[in-house]
Amino acid sequence: MTDHKTRLAVFCSGTGSNFKALHRSIAEKKINAEFLICLSNRSTCGAIHYARENGIPAIQMAENQYSDYDSFTEAMLDALKIYRIEYIILAGYMRKVPDAVVDAYRERIVNIHPALLPKFGGEGMYGINVHKAVLAAGESESGATVHMVDEEYDRGRIVLQQKVPVLPGDTPETLALRVLACEHELYPRALRKILEEMNASDAP
Repeated sequence: MTDHKTRLAVFCSGTGSNFKALHRSIAEKKINAEFLICLSNRSTCGAIHYARENGIPAIQMAENQYSDYDSFTEAMLDALKIYRIEYIILAGYMRKVPDAVVDAYRERIVNIHPALLPKFGGEGMYGINVHKAVLAAGESESGATVHMVDEEYDRGRIVLQQKVPVLPGDTPETLALRVLACEHELYPRALRKILEEMNASDAP
């Protein structure tokens, strides 16, 4: 294994539970990487607090802080360059990543979605909305999908998926809890797979 630790940025909007799961896996040396920065559109979210408690620089960055969207995008790219970020990890980031950032980090932005894509993806399919849609469709199973990010919501290349059953009597909330537990196991496994494949492709 290379001594180089892949330099990660994490983008969050909420509690950051997937960020925490990934950070624990890195601390346990299951993933050869390090979080250099946490970026959030919300100044008071749990992920920002967790990052600061663990010595990870945290930046609150939202479109309304800038004169226009291009300025916001440039500020985001500048922050990523300052920390020499190699991969961006989306962990409950409730904003669309600017196209210019996607282009600069093509096949190096990773997201986790609380359903089995391509089902139940796309604009508006986030959080409890996803689980409501799964139950309304009468599905017998759901799960989580780790995928690469492109310019369209939830359309990038699928890396790994993991299924969970939909149980009789499930509510959107009970299904959400089961899927979230699945995410915490799947995301570290998928990120490890991505980075191992990247290192293998870079080997002479």
